[in-house]
Amino acid sequence: METTSVVAPQRENASSNEARELDYHALNAMLNLYGPEGELQLDKDREAARQYFLQHVNQNTVFFHSLEEKLDYLVEKGYYEGDVLEQYDTVFIKSLFEQAYAYKFRFPSFLGAFKYYTSYTLKTFDGKRYLERYEDRVCMVALTLARGDETLARSLVDEIINGRFQPATPTFLNCGKRQRGELVSCFLLRIEDNMESIGRSINSALQLSKRGGGVAFLLSNVRESGAPIKHIENQSSGIVPIMKMLEDAFSYANQLGARQGAGAVYLNAHHPDILRFLDTKRENADEKIRIKTLSLGVTIPDVTFELAKQNEDMYLFSPYDVERVYGVPFGDISVTEKYDEMVADRRIRKDKINAREFFQTIAELQFESGYPYIMFEDTVNRANPIAGRINMSNLCSEILQVNTPTEYDDDLGYRAIGHDISCNLGSMNIAKVMDAGDIGTSVEIAVRGLTAVSEMSNLKSVPSIAEGNAQSHAIGLGQMNLHGFLARERIFYGSDEGLDFTNIYFYCVAYYAIRASNRLAIEKGQSFAGFAESDYANGTFFDKYTDQVWEPRTEKVRGLFEKAGIAIPGQADWQALKESVMAYGLYNRNLQAVPPTGSISYINHSTSSIHPVAGKIEIRKEGKLGRVYYPAPYLSDDNIEYYQDAYEVGPEKIIDTYAEATKHVDQGLSLTLFFPDSVTTRDLNRAQIYAWRKGIKTLYYVRLRQPALEGTEVEGCVSCTL
Repeated sequence: METTSVVAPQRENASSNEARELDYHALNAMLNLYGPEGELQLDKDREAARQYFLQHVNQNTVFFHSLEEKLDYLVEKGYYEGDVLEQYDTVFIKSLFEQAYAYKFRFPSFLGAFKYYTSYTLKTFDGKRYLERYEDRVCMVALTLARGDETLARSLVDEIINGRFQPATPTFLNCGKRQRGELVSCFLLRIEDNMESIGRSINSALQLSKRGGGVAFLLSNVRESGAPIKHIENQSSGIVPIMKMLEDAFSYANQLGARQGAGAVYLNAHHPDILRFLDTKRENADEKIRIKTLSLGVTIPDVTFELAKQNEDMYLFSPYDVERVYGVPFGDISVTEKYDEMVADRRIRKDKINAREFFQTIAELQFESGYPYIMFEDTVNRANPIAGRINMSNLCSEILQVNTPTEYDDDLGYRAIGHDISCNLGSMNIAKVMDAGDIGTSVEIAVRGLTAVSEMSNLKSVPSIAEGNAQSHAIGLGQMNLHGFLARERIFYGSDEGLDFTNIYFYCVAYYAIRASNRLAIEKGQSFAGFAESDYANGTFFDKYTDQVWEPRTEKVRGLFEKAGIAIPGQADWQALKESVMAYGLYNRNLQAVPPTGSISYINHSTSSIHPVAGKIEIRKEGKLGRVYYPAPYLSDDNIEYYQDAYEVGPEKIIDTYAEATKHVDQGLSLTLFFPDSVTTRDLNRAQIYAWRKGIKTLYYVRLRQPALEGTEVEGCVSCTL
């Protein structure tokens, strides 16, 4: 758990003579003090970053006389994977490192440098000395993902070191290292209603956690507490014992101590165990059922909102009976479509609770814990261009992909391997991409880099994950630094201009991401499995782009794109792309997903994801170092008014912003709702209803401002950040 507080600098003056004598930690802390003229002391943070290298990094870094000596040593001693370097000749490798060092990269903030050297760079096996600089890590990532393609390796170095593209933590942390976990951020798996599937799921939790990344499980298919087993009534223990076993598995397994195992479970709102499920997160829950570290998510169909609107009861349906009647698991049924039919069917056992009380319970628990996450099931599936049903999300609520069940023999062997999901993530820095003026190139390089992660990942220990990844080549290209860019350009977050920019930027990214995947399909002569049954293949996906003109509504945003020299794709561009996709296909089944980002935002000097900042200056508690201050990117005394924090902005403007982006993102976006401490459960429910009506697909955490801390507690997404 990381604690983040948000503060305004104290109105005290700090002597410049004292500042020169301070170490990097003390210099960074001066962000919490105003200067002699009442100004923000942002220069002290930059000085702290420099002093961090002089006082700590340089004296704790292993020295090598040459690159050749360094690489030979790291391969020989088992630090680097020799196979990565063997794909290139030594002349090219040397020139690539020279290219990286020629940029003269410097961390813009102390926290960025601290995060990198604490969490990413290669260290000696005893953990006491550093073996890499930032440039070295960038080169090893590029060499790994390019797989012998020198042009792609150079392009990846250029994109990463200039801050336009940042691979997610597992990729950036592990590429090129001999002792490493997987490059994949997180995983999503189904649990079917049988002991073989449950047993395999516990094993999968262990296997995937030790390799890194968070794991989410679907529980909706598992029969409820008291359901029959082999026709004997009142035998099933329901889902809570499975949750306890999963939690124990995640706490036991971690990636060589580098990344703690983390998991989530999702349950349909109309499952009979839904209230037991939610009760596991209550502060006063009995220890026998209390879930401390497992994240909870609820999938809510449209009918649940309609029942609450009418103040009616909502029926909860036995998954055991539903599967017997319909021949498919409960999670693969549209509850909205089948609701009245299932209510009337006497073969399906059912309970009922009041719909409004259900939403009240969710709001109460979000007050206590921030959970559960919410997935608006019908909204997600209406927007899904792929054949099949989406019934869950992941640990950070942005991955939305189709899955299929696995069938087992009695000996736990695989009768039929289904398709489960892995998340291959990386994010673009909106400000840096706009500054470069070539969205298309940045998107294409990012898509190729993420596709490499997918192609290089083969988790044989969990065959359904390996099969799903091999068939889909799915990736999740994300974005960050929206608020930083808007504030730098003197645009308020959530304003008409802010919404206009968000819409057009994501519109452009969608075009270029699809174009990049189409080019990959042409080059490889292959499309993702199931392409022929998708809305891409029949062309209907493209109707919203070919049937109307998409262009900036405001002069300010039009000017930003013109100034950057960025041509916004038009209807003719989309028509040509549609024809190419229908003729040659797409290589990647899924292309975009916007994760919360965290550590990668700090090392990239970005505002997190597309959220507003948590504060103009944040306080983070970083292990033994204690409090560390982080200034919002591009913050200055001249533009400070544009850095309204998430609590000042309020949930509606955040939802509005995410709704603009959602129109162009094929998967989901991690959306956290921020509220003042005066919020009521009614306010939370109103925000949830507003998000549902605006077409939001998922809601991540609920955060309440804690007045005692002048901020809020934030638990970072283990899989997408660190």
